[in-house]
Parts: sequence; structure tokens; C-alpha cells
Amino acid sequence: MSICARLDVVGIVTADMAAALAFYRLLGVAVPDGADAEPHVEVALPGGVRLAFDSEATIRSFHPDWVAPASGGGRIGLAFLLDDPAAVDAAYAELTAAGHRGELAPFDAFWGQRYATVLDPDGNGVDLFAPLPTVG
Repeated sequence: MSICARLDVVGIVTADMAAALAFYRLLGVAVPDGADAEPHVEVALPGGVRLAFDSEATIRSFHPDWVAPASGGGRIGLAFLLDDPAAVDAAYAELTAAGHRGELAPFDAFWGQRYATVLDPDGNGVDLFAPLPTVG
């Protein structure tokens, strides 16, 4: 027997729902208005995958022994594709200007992408990337 599963939800556990949703709104995620105080929020993404946010209290409601990672990160990792290398630089600048911590400043990666990483309010790495133009 073989398992036939498809990715349906990417979940993020957050210590501050309003701060997390504000961060992802800056990235263009269509988070509904009025969701900032909810314990669980889901947003449909293009392609059918859902992005779900749960407060730490929500997780503890069904997993009472759950403990937040001590480092603040390690809750998930996401990568957002942007239109071009300049858009990576602009998104990084906008997010860090809004007070979010830059983990990796934009750089041209050896694998052919403009790449950067910003941390969301819970310390999760959010990668920003775009293909580099091909020369030739």
C-alpha cells in the first residue's frame, strides 16, 4: 500500500496573532479584516493550499504538553516567490523598515536566485526569492 497525500495546509503557531497577520499582509497574503483577535485563522492561497495561523493557546487546547521552541524559531519555514530580483530587494527593504528582523540580506545565490530571509514576529524564517536573469 502506498500513501497518496497532498499538501493542503501550512500551519504557523504564533505568540501574537495580530503581529503575525500584519507581517503576512505585508507579503500580500489576503488575511481577512477582523481576524487579528481570532485563535485560529485560515487563508486560501493561490493553487489551493491554505495558510493557517493558530495561537499558542489554541495548540495547548488539544495538546496540553506542547511547549513553544526556546529559540523562537523552528515553528515553520516559508518561501515567497517574487516577480524579479528587484522585487526581492524591495520586499526585504519594506519588511525590515516595518521593524521585522532581516536574517539574510538579499544576495545572488549560486543556485540562480536572488534570495533573502526575514523573520516573522515568531522567529520563523520567511524566504524571499526570484530567479536571476540568465546570461547568454
